[in-house]
Amino acid sequence: MIPIYQFADLSPDQILNRDIQAEADVGAAVDEILTGVREGGDEALRAYTRRFDGAEIPDLEVSPQEIEAAWSTLDPDFRSTLELAAENIRHFHSQQVHRDFVVADRPGIVMGQRYTPIQRVGVCVPRSPEAFPSTILMNVIPARIAGVSEIYVVTPPRPDGSVSAEALAAAYIAGATRVFRVGGAQAVAALAYGTETIPQVDKIVGPGGIFVATAKRKVFGRVAIDMIAGPSEILVLSDGGSNPRWVAADLLSQAEHDVRACAVLVTNSPALAQAVQAEVETQLASLPRCEVARKAIDANSKIIVTDSLEQALEAANRIAPEHLELCVDDPFALLPRVRNAGSIFLGRSTPEALGDYLAGPNHTLPTSGTARFSSPLSVDDFVKKSSFLYYDQAALSPVAERIADFARREGLEAHARSALIRRQSNEEVTP
Repeated sequence: MIPIYQFADLSPDQILNRDIQAEADVGAAVDEILTGVREGGDEALRAYTRRFDGAEIPDLEVSPQEIEAAWSTLDPDFRSTLELAAENIRHFHSQQVHRDFVVADRPGIVMGQRYTPIQRVGVCVPRSPEAFPSTILMNVIPARIAGVSEIYVVTPPRPDGSVSAEALAAAYIAGATRVFRVGGAQAVAALAYGTETIPQVDKIVGPGGIFVATAKRKVFGRVAIDMIAGPSEILVLSDGGSNPRWVAADLLSQAEHDVRACAVLVTNSPALAQAVQAEVETQLASLPRCEVARKAIDANSKIIVTDSLEQALEAANRIAPEHLELCVDDPFALLPRVRNAGSIFLGRSTPEALGDYLAGPNHTLPTSGTARFSSPLSVDDFVKKSSFLYYDQAALSPVAERIADFARREGLEAHARSALIRRQSNEEVTP
């Protein structure tokens, strides 16, 4: 049963304990996989896929014909849903595109900034029990908007070696360049180092379990990564006016993800706390993933009762949740006071699942309190910024002595000379 606490009785560390430790041998196992794929290439990928997924995969790549067939034969109703979701995601993320700028308001000086897309990106898509088409849409579409030319989707195959039609259809409509039937740490290794079939990429994005997260951490530096994703989280901040059935359903929507997921209700209503506690038990009984959700609810979740909504906001900002629902009469009044959250859902009729699948904002979000300093996946994750500057000789000459003085105070004489030598073409530079 989800426990109820009084805010005043909890220390800051107890408000949400995220000290979930991975298995001690995960790091060593991932090291072995990374080395195996780096040295063994495609054959190592086939061996690890046979070992971890129980699948024989002679062809690592899903053919374009298979992808097109998945789209054309998919249930028309779900195809329409994918089209609507893709349209919404494109509409939202198109607003994130930055423009180059140039500053040329002083004689002889031009400065600016330009954006260039990353060339190759790999998207990791977990399978539980099927590959998530929503993850494909949320990762591929922003990359495509950013101008990434090569976008590779990697996802574990089923035991028969296939990938679900829903996932392939999502890859088709999102604009993925290629799809490979390999997942886990071995897929991360393939994207980081390259194999005979899978090209090396510049950046790896997308969620995964502890093996994928550990592998991404280990290859960072050779390639870029989006983030190290932890277990799923939701925090519902509510006054006493919410329907407890709705709140319980939203808490369970994250608890069913993973036994390490956490679901938190923060409320100034003791009556709502009691009602939601009971309703969670009622709804748990009929969930297909009851066993998973039960462990998440009992081990990692809680209800916190506060004296006021102001105190509830304090708790929410300390927790910095991945998903934050503001289930109050006027959520827009509270919005400016939210400092730390991945994605914010406003009002009682805006469930977190809306953001997962259909609304448009990205569902790849900072977890484990990292919303204190990081952001949802966006078009920004798929571009690089370069600054540029130009000075003509007349503009450089008046500041050359200042540059030299600055450089010499840092003990860098060559820096100083490189500025002074340009003052006049016929002028000697005194060592």
